Amino acid sequence: MITFIISISVLVAAYFIYGRYVEKKFGVDPNRETPAYSKNDGVDFVPLKPGKIFLIQFLNIAGLGPIFGAIAGALWGPVAFIWIVIGCIFMGSVHDYFSGMLSVRHGGASIPEVVGKYLGIPAQYFMRLFAVVLLVLVGAVFMKGPATILNGITGVNVNTLLLIIFAYYLLATMVPVDKLIGKVYPVFGVSLLVMAFGILAVLLFGNYTLPDLVPESISNMHYSPDNYPIFPLLFITIACGAISGFHSTQSPLMARCLPNESMGRKIFFGAMIAEGIVALIWAAAAMAFFGGVKELNEVSLSGKNAAWIVNEICNTMLGKIGGLLALIGVVAAPITSGDTAFRSARLTIADSFKLPQDTLKRRLLVTIPLFVIGLILTQTDFGIIWRYFGWANQTLATIVLWTAAVYMLQHKKKSTFIALPAAFMTAVVVSYILVAPEGFGLEKQYGTIAGVSASLISLVLYFRYKWKRKQEEL
Repeated sequence: MITFIISISVLVAAYFIYGRYVEKKFGVDPNRETPAYSKNDGVDFVPLKPGKIFLIQFLNIAGLGPIFGAIAGALWGPVAFIWIVIGCIFMGSVHDYFSGMLSVRHGGASIPEVVGKYLGIPAQYFMRLFAVVLLVLVGAVFMKGPATILNGITGVNVNTLLLIIFAYYLLATMVPVDKLIGKVYPVFGVSLLVMAFGILAVLLFGNYTLPDLVPESISNMHYSPDNYPIFPLLFITIACGAISGFHSTQSPLMARCLPNESMGRKIFFGAMIAEGIVALIWAAAAMAFFGGVKELNEVSLSGKNAAWIVNEICNTMLGKIGGLLALIGVVAAPITSGDTAFRSARLTIADSFKLPQDTLKRRLLVTIPLFVIGLILTQTDFGIIWRYFGWANQTLATIVLWTAAVYMLQHKKKSTFIALPAAFMTAVVVSYILVAPEGFGLEKQYGTIAGVSASLISLVLYFRYKWKRKQEEL
C-alpha cells in the first residue's frame, strides 16, 4: 500500500514541480496568438474552453490504454509501478507536452510535419506513412475490441456491430470538433475518471492488500519470465500511462483548439499525469483484486482477458454503477479514441498533400479509403494487430522525443532532459523488434546488445550535433 500511495503522490508533485520546469525550458508566450484564432475554420481550428480541452485530451489519449496496458503490465508485479511513475514523468509527460506545444508553435501542424522540419525531409515522408499506418491500426483495434465486448453482452453479430461503430466513426470524423467531440467527450472523460477514483477509494478503504516494493518483489513475477523479460517487454506493454506515441497524433487536435499557450502545461502535461494515475490505479487493482500477483497470473493463464478483469473489478468494487462505468470504460472510451485516430489520420494526410478540409466532400474523399482499410484490418487476428500497434506506438514516441530535443537545440535551449529519455526509448524499441516473435525473434542477449548500441549511437549523434551547433554560434 505504501508504494502505491507514494507513487500517486510523486505523480501529483511532478505536475507542479517538473511540469513547471519543462514549461519554463520550452518558454511559453501568453501573448502569442494560437492557431485556434489565427486559423479558425469552424471545423478543426476552433477555440474551446480549457476544461473541455483537458477532458477531450484525456479521453483521446486514454481509451483502453491505461486500463488494459496496466492490467497486462501488472503481471510483472510491483516493478510496473516504477515504470509507470518514471515513464510518465520524464518521458510521457514531456513527450505529450512537446508534441502539443510544437504543434501550437507550427500553426497546428500534424506531428509528421513538425518532425520533418527538425529531422529532415526523409524523416517527414517516413513519419507521414508511419503515423497514418499507426492511426489506422488504432482505429481498427478500437473498432474490433468494443465490437467483441458488445457481442458478448448483446449477442448481436460482431460484423453488424462493426458497421454501427463505423457509421459513428464516419459521423464523428466529419463534423466540426465543437459540435460532437466538444459536447460528448467531456462526459466520457469524467466517467473514466470517476470509475478510476471510485476504485481508488475502495482500494484505500476496502479490505484489499496492495503489494509493496521490497527486495523480493523487485523482480520479474510474470508467469513466464524467460519468455517475457522486463526489458524490453514491460516498456512496450505499458505504453499509455508511461509513454505513448499515439498521444503525439492526438495532441495536435487540441493544439488547434488551445486559446492560449499558458494552458499547455494543464492540458498536455496534466492529461498525461492524470493518465499515469489511472494506470497506477488499474495496475494496483489488478494485483490486489485476485489476492496478489501470483493469483493474477493464474487468472491470465486461465484465458480471462483484460476486458473480463475490468468488468469483474468494476461490478464487485462499485456495484451496479460500476457495471455501467465498466461498459463506458471498455466500450465508449476506446470508440472515442478510435474515431479521433481516424480524424488525426485524415488531418495528417490533408496536411501532407495540402488538401483543404473546409467542405464535407473533401473530408469524405480522404476519410472513406481510411475506413475501408480499417474495416479490412478488423478481420485480422486481434492479437497480431495489437502487438504491432504496441511497437509502432513506442517507435513513434521515440521519434517525437528526438524531434523535441533537436527543436530545443536549434532554439538554444537545454535539451538533455529530452535526449536521455529518447535514448532510453531507442534501446527499448530496437531491442523489442529484434527479440519479439512478431519481429526477428533473436536471442534476448543479442537484441539487448543491439538496442543499447543503437541508444549509444543516437546519443553520440545528438552530442555531435549539439557540439556543431555551438561551434556555428561562435
